[in-house]
Amino acid sequence: MSEVLVLDHPLIQHKLALLRDKRTGPKDFRELLDELSMLMAYEVTRHLPTEEVEVETPVGVARCRVVTGLHLALIPILRAGLGMVNGILRLVPTAKVGHIGLYRDHDTLQPVAYYCKLPPDLAQREVIVLDPMLATGGSAAEAVHLIRRQGARSIRLMCLVAAPEGIEVFHRAHPDVPIYTAAVDQCLNEKGYIVPGLGDAGDRLFGTR
Repeated sequence: MSEVLVLDHPLIQHKLALLRDKRTGPKDFRELLDELSMLMAYEVTRHLPTEEVEVETPVGVARCRVVTGLHLALIPILRAGLGMVNGILRLVPTAKVGHIGLYRDHDTLQPVAYYCKLPPDLAQREVIVLDPMLATGGSAAEAVHLIRRQGARSIRLMCLVAAPEGIEVFHRAHPDVPIYTAAVDQCLNEKGYIVPGLGDAGDRLFGTR
C-alpha cells in the first residue's frame, strides 16, 4: 500500500488551523492556501535527487548540491487545486503546469473528466497532483488514471485534509502513489464533506456557494 505522510511541521499545522476557521474570508483563505502549499512542497520534494557541483564564490570554491534528474509537473484538479499552484511555483518556477477538470455524475456518482490539458513530457517529470481535499477519493483516483495514460511514471498526491474513506478508495486504485497531507480527519458526512474538514475549498477560495 502507498504511504500516507502527515506533515506535522508547526507552521503547517498553525496555518491549517486558520484555514479551517469558518470566519476566515476568501482573501485570507487564498493567502493561507498559498502559504501552506509552499510549506508542504518542501516535504513533497525532499526526495528529489541532487548532484555535487563546484561553485565559485567571491572568496573561493564551494562544493554544493543542485537538483538533477527529473523535473516537476504540477497538476491541479479544478477548481480548488488552482489555489495550490502559485506557492509551489515560487519555489520551483521551472515546473510545468497541467489542469484536470472533473465533475461527479449525479446518476452514477462517478467522476467524469470535462477538461484535461497536460504537459507532453510527463514520463520525464515528477508529477505532483494538487487538490486541497481528499474526500471520497474518486476525483483524485480518476485524475491519476488520466495522468498515467499520458505516460507519467512518478506521481505524488498532495492535499491539505484527507478523509479515511478517500484514502482507502485512492489506495485501492493507486497503491503505489504516496499521499502527502496536513491532516487525516474523522470521516465523511452524508453529503460527502470531510468532518471536521474546512468546508468546500473551492467556494471558500473563490467566494462562491
